[in-house]
Amino acid sequence: MAEKCAVVFDCGSTNITVVAVAPDGRILASASRPNEFAPDPEGQPGWLIWDMEALWGRLCGAAQEMVAGLAGAEPVACAVTTWGADGAPVRADGTLTFPPIAWACPRTEPLAARWANLMDPWDTYCETGYQVIPFNTLLKLIWLRENRPGALDEAECWMMMAGLLNHRLCGEKSVDATAAGTTMAVDMARRAWSAKMLSLAGLTADFFPRWVEPGSVIGQLSQPAAADTGLPPGIPVVAAGHDTQFAAVGACARPGEAILSSGTWEILMLRDPNYHPTKLGYDEGVLIEFDSEPGLWNPQLLMMGSGVLEWLRDLAFADLANRADRYEIEAAEASKVPPGAEGLVFLPSFVPSTGPTKKYGTRGSLLGLELATSRGHLMRAALEGLSFQLRQALGILSEATGYDIKAVRVVGGGSKNALWNRLRADVTGLPVVVTAQKEATVVGAALFALVGAGV
Repeated sequence: MAEKCAVVFDCGSTNITVVAVAPDGRILASASRPNEFAPDPEGQPGWLIWDMEALWGRLCGAAQEMVAGLAGAEPVACAVTTWGADGAPVRADGTLTFPPIAWACPRTEPLAARWANLMDPWDTYCETGYQVIPFNTLLKLIWLRENRPGALDEAECWMMMAGLLNHRLCGEKSVDATAAGTTMAVDMARRAWSAKMLSLAGLTADFFPRWVEPGSVIGQLSQPAAADTGLPPGIPVVAAGHDTQFAAVGACARPGEAILSSGTWEILMLRDPNYHPTKLGYDEGVLIEFDSEPGLWNPQLLMMGSGVLEWLRDLAFADLANRADRYEIEAAEASKVPPGAEGLVFLPSFVPSTGPTKKYGTRGSLLGLELATSRGHLMRAALEGLSFQLRQALGILSEATGYDIKAVRVVGGGSKNALWNRLRADVTGLPVVVTAQKEATVVGAALFALVGAGV
């Protein structure tokens, strides 16, 4: 009998990966394609959108390559996990009235700057769990209302990125709860749309399609989508959604453990049974989103992560770029430097629009450079600085939520760095737990897909 598996379309801003996951969490096959923004052909210089045809082509190419390497395993379900905040208005026939505005597009920055004229930001936070950040979906809806009203008037509904891709897979329109939670248009306490917030864009809840919870079946893979992806037609397309929430599940965190999803950016989050926005959380940049399971919430802080190390590699370790052992060499050089990096202090920054940098207006800094400073010193100081940033974030989350954090569970690419994990434990004074399977987002989405398929 063929081994059953779930297929996860893990769509990131920089890479699209299609992965087959067995019920015990083993990855059976995977394939990736690079992803990228597209310039808005009708917008100002620097405005960015997502080209859905190009994105779909990358996804299908990766899917066909993955299927070719499956070696007889049987896909029994599929699910999409992707970034939040972005989406598009859709006509009844499924065509878009306006392309998805990318989260990196600056067109909504002036609207964010004048948000206090529309609604008190603290009231916004209490209602939605969200800080006022330019990429928030509601700001895009208001921008369209003010600048492209026909795009909303011609549309039957609005779908988030996961919904747009699920519609391509099965022809059914939907919005999943985890993606909805990233819009700044929900009543976070009730796990439902907020009439108050939607009214700011002149919209009501009926502008959105069927609300689906993770693990529910949206539809069945259509014949055209099966031909495009190489997957068997008719398998259930199961709701997943915003990648952060599925990393929390795939991490298999125990009670009392915070989850650190560590990549270019780091997200430190909790799975909290209470929704309690606090003034401290608001002031320090905490976001609160729906967990993938009703009855839980994810308070979180977004920070710069290994993007710092990538910058440093390009700057100081460029000679190792083509070596398979480059990470081991970097770690060895940093390990030769004593704790404290002989007075070299690296101060990373939280995301400027959310964390303490919002309040203080600071940037990342290097203090204590000397002529004897080596690149090993730089790497050691960077890892220590990121670890102290984690300690600060843990303190903020614990104080803002009242949650007693007893350990940190690290997933993602940043969990593979043994020296960094050691420093995280030393600096925070907490156990740092890593998992054998680093692809927590994929594992979490696969769990929901398999449950939806009855496995």
